[in-house]
Amino acid sequence: MPSLKSFRNRIASVKAIRKITKAQQMVAASKLRRAQEAAQAARPYAEKMQAVIANLASGLKGNADATPLLVGTGKDRTHLVVVATADRGLCGSFNTNIVRLAKQHIEALLNDGKEVKILCVGRKGRDQLRRLYSKHIADTFDFVGVRRIGYANAVPVGRRVLEMFAAGEFDVATIIYSRFRSVISQVPTVQQLIPAPVDEKAAPSEFVYDYEPDENEILEELLPRNVTVQIFRAMLENVAGEFGAKMTAMDNATRNAGDVIDKLTLQYNRTRQAMITKELIEIISGAEAL
Repeated sequence: MPSLKSFRNRIASVKAIRKITKAQQMVAASKLRRAQEAAQAARPYAEKMQAVIANLASGLKGNADATPLLVGTGKDRTHLVVVATADRGLCGSFNTNIVRLAKQHIEALLNDGKEVKILCVGRKGRDQLRRLYSKHIADTFDFVGVRRIGYANAVPVGRRVLEMFAAGEFDVATIIYSRFRSVISQVPTVQQLIPAPVDEKAAPSEFVYDYEPDENEILEELLPRNVTVQIFRAMLENVAGEFGAKMTAMDNATRNAGDVIDKLTLQYNRTRQAMITKELIEIISGAEAL
């Protein structure tokens, strides 16, 4: 049976852990609102840019001179998978869910005979993926120490993707991230970056526009920016999802710590009572023997 001192030490240890998890929960809650507002504010801009690209692309149907960022390279051999996760843990299954979807996507490509290259945005994704796909990882970006994610943080990632595409290192690029839905719900999502996905239904057909310069020149300027914008949007969605998941995970950890403290306190009191009863029995037995 453990001694009373060991019980006291364990209770003190769990109480210290509860203080840490409670503090983490409060920090995540304080940062969640701003991150959520940033993610929601980025959605209309990113969606409107895709709508503009769809409108422009509708005027280039069958044009052999269309930019490769729109029509692709004509091949489907090499795929670049951009996996965006968090840099830190203590956020439940947030990173694991993104990596699980990434593994499923990568395995499906490999089973189809495709060549896969991985670009990791976030330390946790790299740490999990390199166990199985270390030879496929082309580059890694992390933002440890960055207090707030901004557009400037997405620019190097977008530049790297565009440089790899210009060098002919891949034919299709997709990004995998977690779309923020609510504090308790984040949805892992796969989104194609290159060639730019064009929703034919979203392109308006009742109006005809004349562009100056022409559509192809505008797309050559707009499509590289769109790649960075979509990456930036994914990063903002991840930040909001990370804080939401961390808030939930730390709340659960705080509750569990409280339950452990209650159980240990009960065991401590029972052990203490048993020791007192034993000592009383020994005293009474000794007195009766005399």
